[in-house]
Amino acid sequence: MNPRILALGLAGSALLAAPAMAEMERVAAPEGAEVYFLSPEQGATLSGPVTVRMGLRGMGVAPAGTQAEGTGHHHLLVDTPLDAVDLDQPLPANDGMRHFGGGQTETTLELAPGEHDLQLLFMDHRHLSFDPPVTSEVITITVE
Repeated sequence: MNPRILALGLAGSALLAAPAMAEMERVAAPEGAEVYFLSPEQGATLSGPVTVRMGLRGMGVAPAGTQAEGTGHHHLLVDTPLDAVDLDQPLPANDGMRHFGGGQTETTLELAPGEHDLQLLFMDHRHLSFDPPVTSEVITITVE
């Protein structure tokens, strides 16, 4: 292949990739932003299904894809430690990483009997973490 054509192709690829990479940069949340559990409480013993109510201070809740300054949406880590999450990439959706992209602030979970760790993670319109992350304390509940 002609080296000149190859060089032009590589340069074009880099130019196309640059906006996508820049789009993945994490942004700062407003000063004092805080996410927390309204319920359940740390150490609670509950019968299933479990209702989780999510609270937020210093920011607004908006559906995923809604790009508005100072807003984002809730995610719930279920038995998934924060250090197992790649905060520089959009959060995948699975049983351990629940998305509330509709702007929900409450959900009902079907959890197996036993102990479960829960943590809230508030993310931007792209499902990316703020920098630093806006997270709740981890709470442990027991489902009977």
